[in-house]
Parts: sequence; structure tokens; C-alpha cells
Amino acid sequence: MNRVYVCSCFGITEEEVRERAAAGAGTPRSIASACKAGTDCGSCVRRIQALLGRGAVPSRHAAGCRAVAESVAALDEAA
Repeated sequence: MNRVYVCSCFGITEEEVRERAAAGAGTPRSIASACKAGTDCGSCVRRIQALLGRGAVPSRHAAGCRAVAESVAALDEAA
């Protein structure tokens, strides 16, 4: 089986994100609560959004990773 990692910091795969989404974690913040993905450097937040179907385009390089994670958290709170 080929594992595609979304979060290198915590070793979270696309499959794990999809499983957590199927179990009810429908936002990047709820994914973070479930498995910590997106809570360290934040570079995976856009990929998590894309996997959740939130319209974000995956990015390999996120400038200001922590700022991106904080911005997404603010958007989740507003939604």
C-alpha cells in the first residue's frame, strides 16, 4: 500500500484524514483536534482543506506556515 502523507510533523496520511472526515471531522480544526495534523508547522492545512472539499488548492510550500494555520482557524470560527 502506498501511503501519501499529509502531515509530516505527526505522520498523518491522506487516508487517516479521510477516515476522520467520514467520522464527522469536517473542518481543518476538527481534524487537528482528532489527530494533531496542522497544529505544528501548518504547511499541511491547505492540503487538509482540499481533502475536505473546501476548495483550497494544495500547496507544497506555504510561506509563513504558522500564519496560514492561524488564518484557517479564524476562518473556521467564522464559518
